[in-house]
Amino acid sequence: MAAIDFARLAPPKGARIAVVGACGGIGRALTQAAVDIGLAVAALDLPRSLGEFPPPDGVKLATALDATDEAQVEAAFARVGRAFGGRLDGLVNLPGFPNRHVPFHELALGEWEETIAGSLRSTYLCCRAARPLLRASAEAGGAPAIVNTASGLAARPLPGLSAYAASKAAVANFTKTLVHELAPQIRANTLAPGVVRTAFHTGGTGRPADAPNANPRVDFEGYARLVPLGRVAEPADMVGPILFLLGSAAGWVNGQVLHVNGGGLMP
Repeated sequence: MAAIDFARLAPPKGARIAVVGACGGIGRALTQAAVDIGLAVAALDLPRSLGEFPPPDGVKLATALDATDEAQVEAAFARVGRAFGGRLDGLVNLPGFPNRHVPFHELALGEWEETIAGSLRSTYLCCRAARPLLRASAEAGGAPAIVNTASGLAARPLPGLSAYAASKAAVANFTKTLVHELAPQIRANTLAPGVVRTAFHTGGTGRPADAPNANPRVDFEGYARLVPLGRVAEPADMVGPILFLLGSAAGWVNGQVLHVNGGGLMP
């Protein structure tokens, strides 16, 4: 077992990571922090997101991607492979958006399928496309890892968010399957945030303002009163846990769902 630098729980300087959803609230905070500590970052996101929130100076690659589109995902990760010499040390999947806050029987089939695709299909496609690059890292002596994103709603669903809760529960279970199929070369874990103060709650950074779920529905102040730490999370609160799960200090953490919510949910 290689020595672990416990003073640095993130991946080592120069590690190659791809962040899907890099221009969203959490993605921007993660990408900036990764660049600041010397990681080589590929930032992937929707064209609208890249235009409104360009990745910071220092990213190795920025590329437009609809992560629900199979051809676009394959092409994007081919570009990542060329930029990173055929290897990838970490993959972070952040895509997803909530459905309209309505009972399931009022949700149109197209809305249901779009929400499922935004979280589950995108995660599947990106993990599949990244797998050869991650395996190449392992074969070169690296310790690659995947971090997928679920939600506290996967463990405690609430009325009106059936599609989103179902999609995130599926992501968590898909990630556990990855553990068996990718081991021992590649680890995979799931981050499950609580409410984070981002544009996600108004439909997502890259989605048009007239999208069906584009109206804010979250009472941040009311939610904060339910959290033992007394506030709503900021994007930066998710960065440390993600970097930890990618790094060698988490080398024996595999197939887990890490809830990061200030104590608001303790399953």
